[in-house]
Order: sequence, then structure tokens, then C-alpha cells
Amino acid sequence: MQRQLDERIETERGLRGERLVERKLLALLVEIGELANDTRCFKFWSSKPPAAVETILEEYVDGLHFILSLGLDLSLHEGVQWPNVQESQSLVDQFLRVFEAVHAFRGQLNEEAYNQLVYAYAQLAHALQFTAEQIERAYVAKNEVNHERQSHNY
Repeated sequence: MQRQLDERIETERGLRGERLVERKLLALLVEIGELANDTRCFKFWSSKPPAAVETILEEYVDGLHFILSLGLDLSLHEGVQWPNVQESQSLVDQFLRVFEAVHAFRGQLNEEAYNQLVYAYAQLAHALQFTAEQIERAYVAKNEVNHERQSHNY
């Protein structure tokens, strides 16, 4: 599904053959930041509650789109399975680990760093109490939204 969306965007936006890794890495970092902002886990100065679970899940899968896209771009997706995570850190610690994993991946752009990024992101899902089934359903739904957006020159 991600490959189909990426190919559509690259074709329709005239980006075929252009290296988009750096832009996708920045987009991923922005999405992770938006996700952290919606959880409000770091906002010790505020008593405002987190966004609705559905909103947080949608932000989570926005980041997943870019992780999958990066894996496809760099041919690192073969054999990658969604990790069965049994434990994670506090949300703040887990977000920091994900940011660190993105940074490490950017420096190496190899399979080991990609797998570590996927694992850290799966740990974040665990910390957010999302199941693999919830993530898959939300990913499919957001993928459809992304295709619809492309149809309307988003």
C-alpha cells in the first residue's frame, strides 16, 4: 500500500527519480513532534488533557507512513516484521528514543539502523497502548485519506 501511494505522489508531483530521503526524514521528525504534542506528555506546565485517542492514533500512523516509505526508498523493507513489544519506557523517554533512532538511522541509512527505528516506533505504540490491529486499521484508513487528498491536489 505504501509503495502504491509513494509511486502515485512521485509520478503526479514530477518527483520520479528524485532522492527524497532527507525530506522524508524531516517529515518523519515533524510527524513525531506533532504526535508528542497531541499526547501532551511533556507539557508539565499545562493541565490541558491529551487529544482524543483517535487523533493520537492518526498522528502515529502518519509517522508510520514515512518510516515505511523510507524503508521502500532504501530497499530496507524486506523481511521487516512488526515487532512484538512487551515493554517500553515512559512516553517522554520513548519519544526521545524514537528521535534518537531517527537520528541514528539518518547517519547510517542501513538495515540495522532501520530495524532499530522500527522497533523504537513499535515501543512507542506500546507506550501509547496501541495494538497492532488498531495500527493496521488506522494505517489503511489514513492511506485511503492520503489517496483522496492526492485526487484533490492536496
